[in-house]
Amino acid sequence: MQTHPTPDTPEDYCGTTYAAKLLGLSVGTIQTLVEKNELQAWKTQGGHRRISMPSIRDYQKKHNMLRRPGESREYRLRVLLVEDDPVTRDMVRDFCNRCEMPVDCTAMSSGLEALIDMASIQPDVLIADLNMPGVDGFELLRTLKQSSQFQRMTCLVISALSQEEIAARGGLPEGTIFMAKPVNMQWFNGFFTALIAGRKLENQTAGTVAASLEQGAFRYLFAM
Repeated sequence: MQTHPTPDTPEDYCGTTYAAKLLGLSVGTIQTLVEKNELQAWKTQGGHRRISMPSIRDYQKKHNMLRRPGESREYRLRVLLVEDDPVTRDMVRDFCNRCEMPVDCTAMSSGLEALIDMASIQPDVLIADLNMPGVDGFELLRTLKQSSQFQRMTCLVISALSQEEIAARGGLPEGTIFMAKPVNMQWFNGFFTALIAGRKLENQTAGTVAASLEQGAFRYLFAM
């Protein structure tokens, strides 16, 4: 594995799991590509591997993996699922992959892993467990709420903790949606449907406003 200087911004790199998601490959294959120097990577002092985003884009170009013109991602929800329980994680991820709605789900098993890749993924929706080893859901949410970059991100927590237990640990940031375990997949269907409908409405409204401003600008220019 080559050694490269640490990038200036988090958008320049990602973790192994998200690299595998971007390329549609297994984590093991990503590690093999790194060892063959087909992807540029390095390790932090803590032993965590970082993959260069420019090298991922170069790999996509080389293997014709980039999205063609006209293949729009508009209205697709980018979902980041952070859950250490493999049963719940697989169930939610499989639902996202099987449903007919435009949802792209990246699943991770730790809050630390999510923080590493958050800037690269830019999720519209964060679904996180609260009780996790290391960086738990509480710390993950509080860290993200301090960043203006993620203020519009919808946050949903899924947990077996009671409201009293959550309050005793400092509560949840304002605007966080709570769902008690066991997970209700029918509820998820309605949740994603509502979010996608809201996103479409936002985009349509933004487009109408932009068109009105453009028409006004033209009228002003022609009146001069």
